Amino acid sequence: MDAVEIDAGGRPVRVSSPDRVIFPDSGITKLDVVNYYVAVADGIVRALRDRPTALERWPKGVLPGMKLTAREATHGRGPQGDAFYQKRMMRGAPEWAVPSRVLFPSGRAADELCPDHVAAVAWAAQMGAITFHPWPTRSSDNDRPDELRIDLDPHGATRFGDSVRAALVARDLLADVGIRGFVKTSGKNGVHVYVRIAPKWTFTDVRHAAIAVGRRLAKHAAGVTTAWWKEERGDNIFVDFNQNCRDRTIASAYSLRPRPEAPVSMPVTWDDLSSIDDPREFTLKTVPALLAERGDAHADIDEVEHSLDPLLEWWLEDPRDEPYPPEYPKMPGEPKRVQPSKDTRNKK
Repeated sequence: MDAVEIDAGGRPVRVSSPDRVIFPDSGITKLDVVNYYVAVADGIVRALRDRPTALERWPKGVLPGMKLTAREATHGRGPQGDAFYQKRMMRGAPEWAVPSRVLFPSGRAADELCPDHVAAVAWAAQMGAITFHPWPTRSSDNDRPDELRIDLDPHGATRFGDSVRAALVARDLLADVGIRGFVKTSGKNGVHVYVRIAPKWTFTDVRHAAIAVGRRLAKHAAGVTTAWWKEERGDNIFVDFNQNCRDRTIASAYSLRPRPEAPVSMPVTWDDLSSIDDPREFTLKTVPALLAERGDAHADIDEVEHSLDPLLEWWLEDPRDEPYPPEYPKMPGEPKRVQPSKDTRNKK
């Protein structure tokens, strides 16, 4: 099929190869993906607006056997491979596709796409983006997050229901100190809890707050851990505190995930969360109608702004730091970044 032009919030977006199959098990084409993001415009733009955003690009489609490389795309082109992260503004971007300058942990800087209109999202989807990974900052200050992210990730034999139980305890712990969390499915088996905060604290502060939340949650909910090393996590829900590091991101609300059924990371109310049997009910094919019927569970997320002080008080109760991800330089106060089973200095 020849290229087609769609209306994305009043701006034309050209879609080349619109009939290219992106999700073969579901028969979903590139045009279906672009039209999906236009259909959920209010929700996806709310999640991405004014945030530097890395793009998870699958230009060939989410085909059997394909893998996502951890390497980022440079100079507007992707590395060889099936799928990759686009962290730099792509070549040939429309003039209305706004960039934002970010600083990576390595000290290098780059301009990332900073969506402020659904047309920018549609254009990225036309370029093969499946999932959008926004920073927890606004472009006015990419050194001061305005969002704490609590990533509840099943490990071992745990499943989605275990993530839900942990999330409900986290909600109550936050509420006890006057903090309102917003929840969404991860699009897989995890759950994400977002807390809007005043942009006054550093990435280090926010990460410490996430560690503190995880430790408190582990004390109040069975089957929760903050163990960074996989060999120590067991059959527990892992609170991935390192998702609050600079340049570590989580799939946004309303993002598609690269799985056969084209699942969606779906915002839900706390009341609805416990009634979800299978998060795979939220897909490209079902979410637009659900959003139109129920509205966006995160509609008022930008109306809330909390202090991080109560959570940093929790941190001060046990200010032991945890290892950073492997690509980070050695950080102040960080313990040894060595897998316990390979730490020969602890062996007799």
